Formats: sequence, C-alpha cells, structure tokens
Amino acid sequence: MIVETPFAKILDAADQLLLEDQEDLIHILQNRLRDRRRVELLKDVQEAQQEFALGQCKPVTPEQLMEELLA
Repeated sequence: MIVETPFAKILDAADQLLLEDQEDLIHILQNRLRDRRRVELLKDVQEAQQEFALGQCKPVTPEQLMEELLA
C-alpha cells in the first residue's frame, strides 16, 4: 500500500489544473514566499538592532568579520 504525502497530493492536484491556473498558482506561491522572506528578514533586522542597542554586539570592519568567519 502506497501512502501519499500531503505534498504529493498537492502536486497531483496541481497537475489536474489548466495550464493558466498552474501559472497563476506559481505566481501566488512565489508572492507568498517573497512576503514570508520579507517578514523573516525584517524580524532578523529588528533583532540585530535590539542586540546592538543593548550592547550585545559591536561594529566590525569587513576584514575583522572575514577573519572571524574563517577562524
């Protein structure tokens, strides 16, 4: 017995759509992903600003950052 995952069901359902509807679905999903990434990025920026304001981090030069990353 093959158990179909929700993802596989969604793919099968998308295959049943007309080509134009599939294109619309792609655009809708791309917009939603872009919006989610934007929200996540904004959250990360706000957290970084808060950490900086609390003195939990300090500014560094690009060279210092690269040294730390490569160490």
